[in-house]
Amino acid sequence: MSDSSIDEAQSVATSELSDATQTRILRFTIGIALATFLAAWIDWPLAFVAPIFTAKFLFEKRVLHIDIVYELLLAMIVTVAIGVVLSVGFAQYPIPMLLSVAALMLVGYYLFLNPKWNLFATILLMSTLMLPFMAIQSTGTTIFLAVGLSLSGAISVAIFALMHVYLPEREETYQSHKAVELSDSFRWFSAVRALIMAFPVVCVFFVFQISEALLSMIFIALLSLMITGEKSVKLSVFLLISNAIGGVIAIIVFGFLALVPNIGFYTLFIALLAIFLGQKMYTESAKAPIYATALNTALVLIGTTLMSSGVIDEKMWIRLGLLALVAVYMVVAAFFIETRQWKVLQFKGQMMASK
Repeated sequence: MSDSSIDEAQSVATSELSDATQTRILRFTIGIALATFLAAWIDWPLAFVAPIFTAKFLFEKRVLHIDIVYELLLAMIVTVAIGVVLSVGFAQYPIPMLLSVAALMLVGYYLFLNPKWNLFATILLMSTLMLPFMAIQSTGTTIFLAVGLSLSGAISVAIFALMHVYLPEREETYQSHKAVELSDSFRWFSAVRALIMAFPVVCVFFVFQISEALLSMIFIALLSLMITGEKSVKLSVFLLISNAIGGVIAIIVFGFLALVPNIGFYTLFIALLAIFLGQKMYTESAKAPIYATALNTALVLIGTTLMSSGVIDEKMWIRLGLLALVAVYMVVAAFFIETRQWKVLQFKGQMMASK
């Protein structure tokens, strides 16, 4: 083959890669914008979670497959079941409830490391942390919150499917479950480390019933497992920085919304944010966790504030302060765990594939 033919082939491959990336960014942007519009328009319980789920699914799952629907159905059933158990009075017994929360968190972290159950584990972790906390404050609303969380997941998957129908991925085969598989021992090891890191602060929020801790619960559910591997201290510092970036973005968004308090403008602004951060996420893979965390933080801050009051008030600053405290705690906890010599925190052959 001549040099000109090789150059032409490389040029075509580069162009195709560019087109595929542009399609993913467009799919990511439109999906988040649609989820944001529906959440603000319909405003069902925990509607602000829908854009977060949508962003996660569109970025992490490249192709549409029936297994995703199965995962969602199972997650909805489990979420509603947790809500029903809490609504009949289980939340009145704090010690059994906290032990149950710890057990479900451990299972959720273990399943999260399996690509096949990533979606289910995400919803399980969020429902495990959020629903018991809300049940202590108002037992009668937990079933509605469980249904609302499940509905957010259903709408997110529906948007995910719609985006892949009209903006399909070029890949012909389903490969999401063929990612690097980890051994069961490493998955349990990582789950235990994540639980050791997250559960103390969860207990503090439950015991003292900090009313604005819902945001921090979501933050813990999304990030605690990300900083349990090697170089976790450096990653936790990056997450602290991205958390600060997300907070600044949320304040800027509210500044513009104060000038134009309109759903259409709000949706357009979030779409611009999604296309900017989405481009960074898809083109700078090494820094993608930072941009993804910044986007999640901004969406959660904006969503929880709009759900409660709709304006930047004292609660908004309390949420932002709690989020910063939790991020600092994770940095300290990651450093503490890495410097311990406990056998339970030591594992050889961490990246050994499961057989």
